[in-house]
Amino acid sequence: MTAPTTARLPREVWLLVCANVVVALGYGVVAPVLPSYARHFDVSIAAATFVITAFAAMRLVGAPPAGFLVQRLGERRVYISGLLIVAVSTGACAFAETYAQLLLFRSLGGVGSAMFTVSSLGLMIRISPPDARGRVAGLFASGFLVGSVGGPMLGSVTAGLGLSAPFLIYGVALLVAAVVVFVTLRNSELAAPAEDDAPTVSLREVLRHPAYRAALFSNFATGWSSIGLRIALVPLFVVDVLGRSTGAAGLALATFAIGNVSAVVPSGYLSDRMGRRGLVIIGLAVSALATVAVGFTGSLLLFLVAAYITGAATGIFVSPQQAAVADVVGNKARGGTAVATFQMMSDLGGIVGSFAVGQIALRVNYGTAFVVTGVILLAAAVGWLFAPETRPKASHEHTPARPLGPDSADELP
Repeated sequence: MTAPTTARLPREVWLLVCANVVVALGYGVVAPVLPSYARHFDVSIAAATFVITAFAAMRLVGAPPAGFLVQRLGERRVYISGLLIVAVSTGACAFAETYAQLLLFRSLGGVGSAMFTVSSLGLMIRISPPDARGRVAGLFASGFLVGSVGGPMLGSVTAGLGLSAPFLIYGVALLVAAVVVFVTLRNSELAAPAEDDAPTVSLREVLRHPAYRAALFSNFATGWSSIGLRIALVPLFVVDVLGRSTGAAGLALATFAIGNVSAVVPSGYLSDRMGRRGLVIIGLAVSALATVAVGFTGSLLLFLVAAYITGAATGIFVSPQQAAVADVVGNKARGGTAVATFQMMSDLGGIVGSFAVGQIALRVNYGTAFVVTGVILLAAAVGWLFAPETRPKASHEHTPARPLGPDSADELP
């Protein structure tokens, strides 16, 4: 196989990566104080945590409309609109006078987050050179990961300014980011919406492609393991099973993220050289085995080693998985619905997974919850065994891989 071009990536890529860092940093800033902020309205613990659930649920519900808007208006307009909605709704949380208002503002933030996430992925596909899609996907993912690691640390500092301060800081930061992105992309031909006569890639079309179907299930498994298991259960495992402090739980989550960051960019680059399918299968399989190992560790040191391996394995398959979807959709077509459906599967996995692993840990034990998660990841790896390679051939490197048509990934070996 020929090596991909090493030419400079477009400036739009770096701009959107920086925007991802800001979004993830801000989310990490407000996440630690959100339950406490909700509790100061004299509501129950269940009501306080429901604020977080409502945000996630509205992201899931808001994804299909966001995909429709991307299809009609283009990624750039929906991207800016989503950023503005999250900025205003987050800033409004600081002025909420009742729990109902806080819940309303966070729910609106979930809708804006869905718009931002779907259009961000769509923009990634549109501005990515066909022979560098894996590299761009890796950079996009790393932007969110860097922000996710630094956000909680920054949040611990801003929390000292008062419970409402993080919401104001995040809101202002997003407004600035929205203005910068708007000004920079306003005249960008690369980020311009698809032309009126551009082909529309329907959900029915991409569902006929085995690689897209495999990506849907593996993204569901990603949400289950990364959000459902890691965020919901790992902190409790560290405290209840390993007998460590909440600080150690934070260290464990950071270790997962560090493993992710260390692998996601190199894996994206390799996928442009070697193809997507093999890396996805390897990453999912190793992640499955490491996830099971995490649930049966008896010391913090072994836990951190297994956590790093799990995070790195996740990083191995995330970039090629997104690049494969970009190969199928192509960067010249209108594919908002296909992109939205792909994103929805991660959110659905996170919501279902967080509930399921909690119930399994409660009714059986923690180890079983890790085993079930490992089985789901392994099943996703098996699904990719029956999917074709999607990386464009050398002779087609500079044309979009439209699904089920000329230059389609279906025609690739």
